[in-house]
Amino acid sequence: MIEYFEQLSDQEKDQVRQTVDLLYRQTFVLERKYDKKSGRMVLNREYSICESHLEFLKAYFSIAGIRVEENIQTGIIYIQGNQLIGDKLSRLATLYILILKLIYEEQMAEASSSVHVFTTIAQMHGRLGNFQLLSKQPSVTEVKRAIAVLKRFQIVEPFDVMEELSLESRIVIYPSIHMVLMGDDVRALIRMFGEEETEDDTE
Repeated sequence: MIEYFEQLSDQEKDQVRQTVDLLYRQTFVLERKYDKKSGRMVLNREYSICESHLEFLKAYFSIAGIRVEENIQTGIIYIQGNQLIGDKLSRLATLYILILKLIYEEQMAEASSSVHVFTTIAQMHGRLGNFQLLSKQPSVTEVKRAIAVLKRFQIVEPFDVMEELSLESRIVIYPSIHMVLMGDDVRALIRMFGEEETEDDTE
């Protein structure tokens, strides 16, 4: 492993270091990402770098008991393991993940040819309301914070810049949402949150 790294050029060594940091920081690296300038999905250079050094990355992370996995079908390279300590998500960010997973599954079931799904914050809130998971509308600040966290972990990408985010803002749901939760887990968590919301209303 050390021999492989030492044989790389200085530029490649820097790329590997950045890739290690990237995987630790955002968990997922996507093959294609939404580009605001062109308004379409474009190839992600960081994914190509990960892929070209994949065996080295697997060996490097395995020392810490962390697996590096590649899902070719959805175009995702990600890390997984009990040793990873994730950020504590707010209740709203957690609810967003649950509803985004459902929206993703439903749209993919419609035989879409794309692995990318689109929604709006208003649609997300509407679905959460249908499940009685939002007793009141969250503030703009809460919404922006929740979306910013999901964006950092490569789960969503807003079409608008964060400062201009509104209820009608369109959002790309990346296939990494598929790796976060299984469908049955989502439904169980929705029931649990629904029961908590009912208890809060009766207190």
